[in-house]
Amino acid sequence: MPGSSGNAAVTRSTLRQQIADALRDEVLAGRLQPGQEFTVKEIAEQYGVSATPVREALVDLSAQGLLEADQHRGFRVHEYSVDDYRGIIEARSLIIDGMFQALDDSRKGYREPGDPRTAAALAGVRRRGEEAQRAASAGDLTVLIGYDLRFWRELAALFGNPYLADFLHRLRVQSWVCAVQPLRRLADLRGELWSGHTELVDALSRRDIAAARSIIDAYHTHSLSLIERLAT
Repeated sequence: MPGSSGNAAVTRSTLRQQIADALRDEVLAGRLQPGQEFTVKEIAEQYGVSATPVREALVDLSAQGLLEADQHRGFRVHEYSVDDYRGIIEARSLIIDGMFQALDDSRKGYREPGDPRTAAALAGVRRRGEEAQRAASAGDLTVLIGYDLRFWRELAALFGNPYLADFLHRLRVQSWVCAVQPLRRLADLRGELWSGHTELVDALSRRDIAAARSIIDAYHTHSLSLIERLAT
């Protein structure tokens, strides 16, 4: 039947993404522990689907650095070290700084803060930031991670380079995967989690790059210090 193979491919692609998203959330929630092993068959049975989209999803997560493939044992959750976290923070800093540079160079595709489209987008990003801050203040790590990832994805989209935005998103997922295990060992996370999201949006709205960089530097210093302390 014409189009049937295309529909099957779309369905498999959708399943692949749904499974990848679900497993990523399991890792971020701490339900899949670093070093934990599983097979394609186990995941397929867990979700009640065929092996093909599961295998593709696991390969995708391996390419993103969240899983490791073992030819004989299946897959395992990647174990990050404090040194890994330092490297991720450094890479994240370089990407964010490159995005900030776009504010001083219209050729990079960043729309002016006065542009109604930019103002509306920034308002949406700020709302994500407010939700992230509330979660951080309450010490709700799961809710914070969800809003934080959306905040940075939407903020990065304003700078006009989808490749940088995708790379930053990948780095942010990796940094959360790295941080989530030590953070969940704390009984009370209130006062421990960074909550400068709206402050950053306001600085960018003013086109105050120096203030934005200062906020990011303080954020990365805080995050790295916290993870180093928990690791020891």
